[in-house]
Formats: sequence, C-alpha cells, structure tokens
Amino acid sequence: MEWLTAPFEATFVQRALWGGILVSAICALAGTWVVLRGMAFLGDAMSHGLLPGVALAALLGGSPLLGAALSAAVMTAGVTALGRAPRLSQDTGIGLLFVGMLSLGVIIVSRSQSFAVDLTGFLFGDVLAVRERDLVLLAGALLAALAVAVLGHRAFVALAFDPRKARTLGLRPRLAHAVLLGLLGLAIVASFHVVGTLLVFGLLIAPPAAALPWARGVPAVMALAALTGAAATFGGLLLSWHLGTAAGATVSALAVALFFLSHLGSALRHRTRGAGRLCPP
Repeated sequence: MEWLTAPFEATFVQRALWGGILVSAICALAGTWVVLRGMAFLGDAMSHGLLPGVALAALLGGSPLLGAALSAAVMTAGVTALGRAPRLSQDTGIGLLFVGMLSLGVIIVSRSQSFAVDLTGFLFGDVLAVRERDLVLLAGALLAALAVAVLGHRAFVALAFDPRKARTLGLRPRLAHAVLLGLLGLAIVASFHVVGTLLVFGLLIAPPAAALPWARGVPAVMALAALTGAAATFGGLLLSWHLGTAAGATVSALAVALFFLSHLGSALRHRTRGAGRLCPP
C-alpha cells in the first residue's frame, strides 16, 4: 500500500492529481463531441494554434493564459468563417489555419532569448507545478464548460447526428457549431498550462474514445471519459514518481493505453458473445 500512497503524500503531487482530475472532466465534456463528430484534426489544430498568443504574451511579459484565450478566439472565428466558404473543404481550411498559426507562433518565439525553454513548456506543460490558483481557475473552467454542455446539449446532439434535422428544428446548427468550437477552445486553454498542448490532446481524445464501446448515451460517455481520465492521471503520476519519467507525458501515454485496452476488451466481449450464439443449446 505504501507504494500506492507514498507519492501522494507530497503536496505538489496532490495538487497535480486534483489538477489532472479537473482537466480530465473538462476534456471529457468537450472531447466527447470531438470524438462523436470526427473532429480530432480540428482539436489538434486548435491546441497548436494557441502558440502565437502564448508566445506573444511571454515576449511582452503578459499572461500566457490570456494570450492562449485570444489565439483560441482567433482560431474559432477562422474555422467558423472558412467553414462557410463554398469551394473550400473544412479540412483544408483547418489545415491552413493550423500551419499559419503554428508558423506565426514559432516566428514570435524565435525572437525570445529562451526559445527552447518557452517552446518546451508550451508543448509539454508541467503538471507537477500546478498551484492552488491554477486549481481555482480549472474549477471555474469546469463549471463554465458544464454550463455550455448542458445548455447546448440538444443542439450538439442534433448537430452530431443529423445537421439537416437540427436546421429543421430551428436549432441554428452554425451557431451551435461555433459554440462547440468555443467549448473546445475553453478545454484546451484551461488545460494546456497543466499538461501542454501536445499532451492535452491525449486527454481530449483518448478517454472519450475509450468510453464509447461501454457507454450508452452522450452523458454516460462523458462521465466514463472523466473517470478514465482521472484514472490515467492517478496511474500516470504514480508511475512517473516510481520510474522517474515525465509526469504529463506518462499521464497522456496511460490514457492512450487505456483506449487500446478498452477497445481490445470490447472486441473480446463481442467475440465471446458471438461464439456463445453459435453454440448449440
């Protein structure tokens, strides 16, 4: 038992655990829709699209969180605008924004004297450096994300499964899509300083994808995804403590491993049921 509890006797590891649990819940609310709508590329593009704002804030001595929020707003507006272009596919527009924002961010960061340190912190974060005020911000972001998810649930469901019916029901699918992008941006902005933009993508995609074979209904997927992310956080911090590995990367890698285990277990369950049906009475 001491092997399990010893790491969490340290205050900074306790804060990291709570931070990871809050991030997992936020990412579950947004990531479920990302997985259901096949928007993984968009999530990746938006997470990297934060770099210009974060880099500019660091260069000017401002708040990286505010810079990330501004970049997320630009990405959301850009994706929404390009999505209405009749002769341009959505993937093409997202790809162009992705490359353009990432390139601009690297150009800005290259003006700094601490290029490598700034870029490494942006990409990988530092979950073990979570402070109490970060937990307060994450709790506020979770409440905001929960409010958006509840209020927009009906429109998001219609948008995910039948956009034409959403328009017929007067649910304004374009507005719903923009709000959903805002929810995704909120999850990424709130989480990137904890686990970094590369690793937040793991918590955004892997837990909801792992939950899909086992849950019925969107709320159940969200709840199971949040639990999966929390388990990955606990296990990742535990392993990183004993193995001496990077905490954020270990959490993200474990989340992906749980996804593969989930789908392997689901495949075995279906195979067993299929074999049972073929057996004579």
